[in-house]
Amino acid sequence: MSEQVENILQNYAGENPGVLGNLRRMMNTGTLAGTGKLVILPVDQGFEHGPARSFAPNPAGYDPAYHPSLAVESGCNAYAAPLGFIESIAAQYAGKLPLILKLNNSDSLGGPDQPASALTGSVADALRLGCSAIGFTIYPGSGQRNTMYQEIRDLIREARSVGLPTVLWSYARGGNLSKQGETSIDVIAYAAQVACQLGAHVIKVKPPTEHIEQDAARKSYEGIPVSTLAERISHVKKACFDGKRIVIFSGGAAKGTDAVLEEIRGIAQGGGFGSIVGRNAFQRNRADAVKLLNDIMAIYKSA
Repeated sequence: MSEQVENILQNYAGENPGVLGNLRRMMNTGTLAGTGKLVILPVDQGFEHGPARSFAPNPAGYDPAYHPSLAVESGCNAYAAPLGFIESIAAQYAGKLPLILKLNNSDSLGGPDQPASALTGSVADALRLGCSAIGFTIYPGSGQRNTMYQEIRDLIREARSVGLPTVLWSYARGGNLSKQGETSIDVIAYAAQVACQLGAHVIKVKPPTEHIEQDAARKSYEGIPVSTLAERISHVKKACFDGKRIVIFSGGAAKGTDAVLEEIRGIAQGGGFGSIVGRNAFQRNRADAVKLLNDIMAIYKSA
């Protein structure tokens, strides 16, 4: 038993043994096992952005089998994907690599004004495929957010009843939010708080910028230090029930290795629980992807 992992799980003491066991399994898998940190490989981009935009930079990624093997080789804690990708590999990897079934997805063919994702999988699918958790995306700020909140409320209750924790992507988007506001410190912290209040066990948000979007929040931030990424990460963690919920940060759009690692250092310094790195990993050739993920894990391990 890892003291770090067990200390984190104390914050989930009201959960049933199945949920706790699956959280423990994810935190005790891979290179970061026992550290209380998580690095997850998510591959929902084929659905969300299209196959060529997602996989043409590294054509090996068109094959669903490529991604879980990359997750295992690089030592990731878990692998997340929509139903089709998980179904195609579950027989080989269930029980070997924690799998997270993403239960809702959207394409990029429609309009962006009121984003919402369709249900594309179920808790029953996650159980059938031997998954360790379900995943779901909400868009705080969208005109359809209340429908999403009701959907995930019901899904979290159903998943919890069969021992599955929930990883919640909380991406503020739509409505009156500006593009800059989607990653502003006040909006990211708010989106993280909403995810916690909905009952998520692991919260995924984007790394926040120093920008403040909401005029109503501006005065509240006068005494909160947010000038560095580490300070902003610390504040988002504070918003997640004073650090009592696991909050991890997305890798975002593809960028250079130095930029990725500099961002990870800021997340680690701010006390973030880890990262969920997709395009910045699988769009590189395999050797470079493994090295990048190993370097990311080394930063978290030494934090």
